Amino acid sequence: MKLEVLHVPDCPNLAPLLQRLAEVTDLPVSARVIDNDAEAAQFGMAGSPTLLIDGHDLFAIAGACECGVSCRLYRDEAGQLVPAPSADQLRAALTAADQPTVPGEILSAWRTRALPQDPVEKAIHQAILRAFAATGHPPASAHLDPISAGTGRSTGEVLKALHEADAIRLAPDGQIALAYPFSATPTRHRVRIDDRVDVYAMCAIDALGIAAMLDRNTRIESADVATGDPITVTTTAGHTNWEPAGAVAFIGADAGGGPSADSCCDYLNFFTDRAAAEAWTASHPAVPGQILDQAAAEDLGARLFRPLLAP
Repeated sequence: MKLEVLHVPDCPNLAPLLQRLAEVTDLPVSARVIDNDAEAAQFGMAGSPTLLIDGHDLFAIAGACECGVSCRLYRDEAGQLVPAPSADQLRAALTAADQPTVPGEILSAWRTRALPQDPVEKAIHQAILRAFAATGHPPASAHLDPISAGTGRSTGEVLKALHEADAIRLAPDGQIALAYPFSATPTRHRVRIDDRVDVYAMCAIDALGIAAMLDRNTRIESADVATGDPITVTTTAGHTNWEPAGAVAFIGADAGGGPSADSCCDYLNFFTDRAAAEAWTASHPAVPGQILDQAAAEDLGARLFRPLLAP
């Protein structure tokens, strides 16, 4: 296993990260100084310091920083912003990297770290998801004010915290652009809920997770990303039917990391069959990922999104 830490010169958070790594592993750790944004993008530094395990940033979604030479922050087990992962978090990341890859396991870990832990953040996050499910659109910030009232935090502050955790993404004007699994703008994955409300999902796996999250019937209308051939997935009373019958899903990610919307949502798609998915992956060698059969894709969608509206 190769461990490399990318950092800017004189990074104050480098020493704590190296010390915690020394506590949990005897493996050698190399350090690379990054001086500019171009080098950060080239080597995959999402803020300083960034730990790469065999070239992968397993904490890519945990902080608010994207590729660049800015200071990076992480979230600890309590959801608080910290300058470096804890020893337990590093130990878990190293253990996961040393295990055979389970389909979607890294994606699942990323999304789990984005789950709001603060009660106010969780309440507003769930209100956003319910608004999408009921109307197909995100709520206006003012409609969330009653939830944050009396908490000592404004709705804007809570939305910013959810954005930084990558539970939602805000547009430049501060409006809610998405709340995984939902998108406020059209995508290639349209989902009809209970034959009444149309919503758009960020990706194929997000679309599959909506039925499990809401415990409602859904119909996904999507297309093979390579051919444009239509693909539908209908879930009724917990039973799912795919058309065409041989359709599969692909999960992949940009190795540069960053928010899910930027790093992986474009690469989580449906294909009409495994051969079509294999042809696409062969023509996109820079996008690492896995082809999932229907059962594995449905299971991953449920694991990612069923907890979001849990009490």
